Amino acid sequence: MIPKSEEKLIITMLSFNIYKTFVIYFLLSLLKLMLTCQGAPIFLYHDCTNTTSFSTNGTFQRNLNLLLSSLSSNSTRDNRFYNLTVGSDPENIVYGLFVCRGDATDDLCRDCVETATKDIVQRCPTDKAAIITYEECMLRYSNQNFFGKLETKPALQLVNNLNISQQEQFLEALERTTRNVTAKIANDRSGRRFATVESPFTSKQKIYALGQCTQDLSVADCNKCLEAAFAYFIPSCCGVREGGRVIFPSCNFRYELYPFYSVAESPTSTAGPGSKGKRNLSPGKIIGIAAATVSVAFVVLLIAAFCCLTRKRKKNQHAMEEQTAANDMTTVESLQFDLGTIAAATNKFSHVNKLGEGGFGQVYKGVLRNGQEIAVKRLSGRSGQGDKQFKNEVAVVAKLQHRNLVRLLGFCLERGERLLIFEFVPNKSLDCFLFGTQNRGELDWPTRYNIIKGIARGMLYLHEDSQPRIIHRDLKVSNVLLDREMNPKISDFGMARIFGVDEQQGSTSRIVGTYGYMSPEYAMHGQFSVKSDVYSFGVSVLEIISGKKNNSFHQVDGFEDLLSYSWKLWSDGAALELLDPLLRESYSEDEVIRCMQIGLLCVQEDPAKRPTMTTIVLMLNSQILTLEAPQRPASFFRYKDETSIPTNEGQSPLLSMPSSINETSISETYPR
Repeated sequence: MIPKSEEKLIITMLSFNIYKTFVIYFLLSLLKLMLTCQGAPIFLYHDCTNTTSFSTNGTFQRNLNLLLSSLSSNSTRDNRFYNLTVGSDPENIVYGLFVCRGDATDDLCRDCVETATKDIVQRCPTDKAAIITYEECMLRYSNQNFFGKLETKPALQLVNNLNISQQEQFLEALERTTRNVTAKIANDRSGRRFATVESPFTSKQKIYALGQCTQDLSVADCNKCLEAAFAYFIPSCCGVREGGRVIFPSCNFRYELYPFYSVAESPTSTAGPGSKGKRNLSPGKIIGIAAATVSVAFVVLLIAAFCCLTRKRKKNQHAMEEQTAANDMTTVESLQFDLGTIAAATNKFSHVNKLGEGGFGQVYKGVLRNGQEIAVKRLSGRSGQGDKQFKNEVAVVAKLQHRNLVRLLGFCLERGERLLIFEFVPNKSLDCFLFGTQNRGELDWPTRYNIIKGIARGMLYLHEDSQPRIIHRDLKVSNVLLDREMNPKISDFGMARIFGVDEQQGSTSRIVGTYGYMSPEYAMHGQFSVKSDVYSFGVSVLEIISGKKNNSFHQVDGFEDLLSYSWKLWSDGAALELLDPLLRESYSEDEVIRCMQIGLLCVQEDPAKRPTMTTIVLMLNSQILTLEAPQRPASFFRYKDETSIPTNEGQSPLLSMPSSINETSISETYPR
């Protein structure tokens, strides 16, 4: 028999244990809630850096999938870094790594890496090299060994819009901060290649800086990388900013005038209860004290959870601001060149440097002092734009950064001159290769297929990924430039329309575009949408396949245009007869037929039946996806005599490169 006093004590303690277990479970749930308050990874940028691609379901893709899976499964490593190689065949080997920011928690690192492994295959579906960067981590892979190599391209620079007034003093403090960061990394025996530093700037302000390198980099190369990043902040034209960051593949450096990183606090140890002063407490008092302690802890955690949720909302807002900063990293002020620099680069606009002339002015080749080649458009004064509108459009177009778009580098408004500065694209426009007599042999089928996919990626970016959304309205092969590796870059945004996030279509009483490339709903009624661009893309695809202009068929052999000729061949089961005769020895039958089918789907008369650019990119990259049967295409020439179309030149001059001859463009008579 158990004495009643002991029985009561046992029951009391059992009840307390059950109560304690429930409370602990509840508190752990609250703690889990707090730990999840860090939010989703903040995307910054990606780059599909290679010009080669792999075939789906092949050995390279299997190796890549295995690599990404291994990176994801190793995302909780203590050193926040992991690299590995998959495969042994030189043609299919894949090198990859991830690095999380040194102050990221285990959960945040894991979430970021898992997100990156999924996101990178969506953004670079068949590229043999790619890199994707978030606020919390970076992941990259390549078919070339990049381990231990110092790489500073591609580079991303983000800056705060606010200038520092005491620039000399600030630069000295920032340089000192950078030295402290590199020194701290060099002296860190853990090899994590990560450091944060606080340095005084004024009596009331500090500079907070963070530097990090990939851990496969030597200490010496890490220092060189961070010094190169710091050099980006040395003012060349626009002053020093209150904050900024530079992200290279091998390292990143950031500074702000506020603490933006997490500082891990050292754990504090507390002494255990000693025997001195120890008292025997009754069960009732034990329960009372425990209940009071748990209640206090419960209230504290509730407050902490509330604060955490509040911080999460603020962080989400901050994430939106960070994303806006990433999209708006190029401000009007930072884009402005001085006239002397451009005059020197073009040898005072020498006739020898002249590349061409279009409706908006002349285009010159130039070389900046750092050796960078540029194309300078010297605008005529006929656009009717004011300086403010001109600058606003420059800022919008400069945000469009994609490897398949011609990049606007800046502008100059000085002494009556209006200049636009672009990246220099060395080869001519695509139509010169397709329809010219001298260069046609350079476009074999693999090159043309790569060009088609590149144009599709560029248009997808304009329609879905750019902020704001862009409808080109004049896509054609003469507005596609080719770089040294024959990769396509879409140009001529002079007649583009900028759409809000929720806008899907628009209309105008003045039509812009080029005969043969405009969709019938646009030519007849002025209704344009992303499906208008899809129509133009379809025409371009059929021209790339055939090597023939769309309008070269008009009233010849009973065909209205290339579209009706293509449809006849498709209906008769003779699709391959459309192929340019020069390609008879270098083509893939499946790819040609698939591209022809995609082209015909794009030029269907009903806009609703045309695929989106998202679907088109998927169809081009997936050989197992079944395509719908196309319907009879629309024909612009069928409607040409039914609508009155003006030919005034009043559109915006931005990115409007010299037009090819024998093409008639039509445009609206007022600025958008």
